[in-house]
Amino acid sequence: MAEYRGMTDRDESSPAWRVPPSAYLARREAPYHVPRDPISVYVTMRDGVRIAVDAYLPRGSGAPAAFPTIVIATPYYRRFRTEGEGVENSPMAFRYRDAFVPRGYAVVVIDVRGTGASFGSRDSFRSPKERDDFGEIAEWIVSQPWSNGAIGATGISYPGAASVFLAGTGHPAVKAIAPLFVINEIYGDQLYPGGMLSKVWVETYNDCIVSLDHNRTSELKKYAYFKDDRLRGVAPVDADPDGVLLAQAMAEHKQSFNLKDAAGEYFYRGEGLAHDPALTLEVCSPYHYFDHIRPDVAIYSVSGWFDGSGYSNATISRFLTLNRDRHHLLLGPWDHGARTNGSPWRDAQAPAFNLFAEVIRFFDHYLMGLPTGMDQEARVHYFTVHTERWQSAPDWPPAPRNAQLFLSKGKLESQSPAQPSAVEYQVDFTVTTGRQTRFERLGLQDVPVYYGDWGGRDDAMLCFETAPFEQDMELSGHVIAHLTVSSSEADAAVFLYLSEVDAQGKSHYVTEGFLRALHRKTATPPENYRCDWTYRRFTRADAALMKPGEPEVLEVTLLPISWAFARGSRLRLSIAGADALHFPQVPHGRPPRLTIHCGGARGSRLALPLRPRLD
Repeated sequence: MAEYRGMTDRDESSPAWRVPPSAYLARREAPYHVPRDPISVYVTMRDGVRIAVDAYLPRGSGAPAAFPTIVIATPYYRRFRTEGEGVENSPMAFRYRDAFVPRGYAVVVIDVRGTGASFGSRDSFRSPKERDDFGEIAEWIVSQPWSNGAIGATGISYPGAASVFLAGTGHPAVKAIAPLFVINEIYGDQLYPGGMLSKVWVETYNDCIVSLDHNRTSELKKYAYFKDDRLRGVAPVDADPDGVLLAQAMAEHKQSFNLKDAAGEYFYRGEGLAHDPALTLEVCSPYHYFDHIRPDVAIYSVSGWFDGSGYSNATISRFLTLNRDRHHLLLGPWDHGARTNGSPWRDAQAPAFNLFAEVIRFFDHYLMGLPTGMDQEARVHYFTVHTERWQSAPDWPPAPRNAQLFLSKGKLESQSPAQPSAVEYQVDFTVTTGRQTRFERLGLQDVPVYYGDWGGRDDAMLCFETAPFEQDMELSGHVIAHLTVSSSEADAAVFLYLSEVDAQGKSHYVTEGFLRALHRKTATPPENYRCDWTYRRFTRADAALMKPGEPEVLEVTLLPISWAFARGSRLRLSIAGADALHFPQVPHGRPPRLTIHCGGARGSRLALPLRPRLD
C-alpha cells in the first residue's frame, strides 16, 4: 500500500459519490443575505415558562414571503452580547445560520428551557419537558406568516439530539432531521460507557454547563467555543433591552440540577433519581421516542471515528433502528463535531470535507424538493483511514465480522493454540491514555492532534501482536473481543486498544473498547436500539460480581473504525485495567491481578471485520 501522507478527507475526486457534496454546493445558488439582527422574542410554553427564540429570515431581492424552517435548539446560548467589532455573536449557531439563510431557509435558534435567556430550570439531563417544548415551538413556527409549514432540524451534539426529540414529538410539520454527532441513549453512549462513569461529563462538561447557566462569562474562556474576550454573556430578547427579564431567567437557572451531584443515582440503567424513579436516563434519551417519529421523516445521521465514548455507536444504531430509504449515514475521520481530522496521515487539522455542503443538499432534497440527486447516492458513506479515501455501501456494516485472531503469549494468531495457557497482568491504576484523546473533546476542549503521544503508552499494558501482514488489509466495522478472564478481586475493568505498528516500529492508535466486569452479562438489543454488536442492559438485575480466581468471559465491543493496515505492519491488542484520567478505579483502591486465558476451548479471541484490500 502506498503511503498517503499529505492527503485529506476532501471529496472532490472521490468515486464514492455520484455528485460529491462539494460539487453540489458549488452550483447551489445563495441569492439572499442574513439580516444583521434576528427577530428575537419569548414564546410561552404550556406551563408558563418563556423560551427565548431568535428567527433569522432571508433578505434580498426576490425573497419569497414564506420559507421552510431549520430549528437549532441549544443550551450553549443562542446568541451572546458582544463588545467591539468583528466578533461572532452566535459561536454555536452561526454555521447553520450562514449555511441556510442565504439559500432560502428561515433559521430558528432557541435557548432550551433553563438555559440562556430562557426561563425555567432543568430537573435532569435533557429533561422530557424540553421535548414537550419542542412540539410547542414547532406549532409556533407554523403559525408565523413567514413559515411555509415545513420544518427541519439539525445540530451538533446537544442540538442534534434536540432534532431527534423534535421529530419524536410526531409533529406533522417536521419533515427532515440531521442529527450530527449525537447519542441515542445517555447511559451506554455517554454517561456510563462500558458501565463506568465518564469523568469528562461529571467534571469538565458539567463545569462548563454550570458556568453557562450562571452566566459566569470569565470562566467560559477555557472552552474552545467561547475563548473570545469580546463575548459578554447571553443576549436578551428584543422586548428586554435592559436585561431585566434576562436577570430573572438567570436566577431561575441557579435552581437547575447539577450533573456531578446527580450522576451517581443513575448507576444502573433504568433507575431514575431517588426522589422521582420515573425520571430515568431513558426518558431523557432520544431513542426513547423513536416510535413517535413519523415514517416519512428523512434522517441524516453523521459521526466520526474519533467521536467520543459512544457517539459513533449511537449514530450507526440510529441508522439500523430507523431503517428506511430516507435515512442516510456518514462516518468520517473526525472528532466530536468535526473540529479535527483525526487521521495521522492528514495534511491539516481542520477537515477539508464540507459537512454543511452535504447537510444543505439533504435539506434541499427533503424540505425544498430540489433535484439534488441524493436519491441516486448510496445510503452509507464512510472514510477509511490510512488510505485516506471515502467509500460507499448500500447498508451497514460494510464488511462481515468473519476473521478471528486468537490470543497466546504475546501473539495474535489465526489458529487457536491447542494447549491452554494463561498470561497474568497486574493492574496499575495510574495507567492512562493521556490528554490527546477522544474524551477531551466531550469537555469542549480543542484537541489538535489525536493520540499524538500514543507511542509508548501501551508499554505499561499487556500486549499481543500479529505477525507482519503479507498484504494490505482493511478493518471496517466493529471488533468484538471474547476474553476469558479471571480476577483476584470481585470486580475489574478492562480497557482494550488496537493499534497499527508499522514496519519501522511506530504505533498508531486505531480504536478502543472498555467494560466493567460487573456488567458482563449480555442481552438481546431492544427494538429502539438495534445493533450488530454486543448489547447489555446494565441493570441491577443483570449485575454480578466475579468470583476471585474463577474465569469468566468478557465480551467487549471496540468502537467502530475503518482503517487500512499496510503490508508489513502488525496489528497490536493492548489490555489495561484502568484509564486514570477518564474513568474511576475498579474496584476502588484494590488494583486486581488479571489472568487472561488463552488456547483450548475457552481461549480468548478477537472477531474482526478484517479483509484483504481489493485495490
